[in-house]
Amino acid sequence: MTEWRSLKSFAFGDSPALGDELAALVLAGRKRATCWPVAEGAQTAVGNRMVMLDGLGRPRAVLETVELVQLRFGDVDAAFAFDEGEGDRTLAAWRAAHRRYFTRRGEFSEDLALWCERFRLVEVIESD
Repeated sequence: MTEWRSLKSFAFGDSPALGDELAALVLAGRKRATCWPVAEGAQTAVGNRMVMLDGLGRPRAVLETVELVQLRFGDVDAAFAFDEGEGDRTLAAWRAAHRRYFTRRGEFSEDLALWCERFRLVEVIESD
């Protein structure tokens, strides 16, 4: 069992509802990847472990980064889209959802530089 209380934490998405939805995908074993704009910094490195929070900020799991690469939005491939685990897991669905997400945040462009991370679920954190 990992001593997770000393680890850095984060939540997926930009709302409690999206945070809960994406956390549930991770806990179900479906979501094994994520991305964010390079402008926000690397935020992790291969081998780093972090605590994933749900939409209400409760610790739910420990994740470990297994791959971290930079890609342009238009260069993300079908395998990465599948590993993100969202929607029907196709590249077309990934592009549509992420275009909406990054547009909502005022960041979208076809050549948006992204950090693309693959991670593994190390431990589920049981609620008290």
